[in-house]
Amino acid sequence: MENFLDELGLCENKERIKGIIEAVVFASGDPVPIKDLSEATGISMKRIKEIIEEMKKDYDKECRGIVLMEFNNKLQYGTKCEYAEYIKKILKPDSKQRLSQAALETLAIVSYKQPVTRAEIDEIRGVKSDSAVATLLEKGLIMESGRKEAAGRPILYATTDEFLKYFGFKNIKELPKLIEFNMDFRKE
Repeated sequence: MENFLDELGLCENKERIKGIIEAVVFASGDPVPIKDLSEATGISMKRIKEIIEEMKKDYDKECRGIVLMEFNNKLQYGTKCEYAEYIKKILKPDSKQRLSQAALETLAIVSYKQPVTRAEIDEIRGVKSDSAVATLLEKGLIMESGRKEAAGRPILYATTDEFLKYFGFKNIKELPKLIEFNMDFRKE
């Protein structure tokens, strides 16, 4: 593959590679693994990531309407928040309902303690979380991530790529440290 791309002069043509990445990510609509872009273009992961960082800077310019979002080593396009009112006026998209306080509390617990069972969530919150868990599953912000090796084999929950996109994180390591909020949910 590398030789084929060399013959076409693509390996040295950074703007051409940017165009390929842009076309693939745009056409997909879904998140595209960076590894797939590297393999498809025959360019090393290191070089692809350098080019992606340049592209992000290009999209970060004040007048650009889209952003190149990266999360869990995947790329996807999104729109800048400051243009939301214009998007709503023209496209009239179904407005995202805000998450309830119970759903936000539950999501915070899942994000910091994952994988976690519903019983563990209930214990931390002090109330039942069935409805909040169902809402978060429906919105795709959390997912079932297995079963705990314990009596009854309860379902374990973890966050999804949709969670990362929703809150603008590249990966779960970007969550604010709990100590910043004077809280401690560490697993024991």
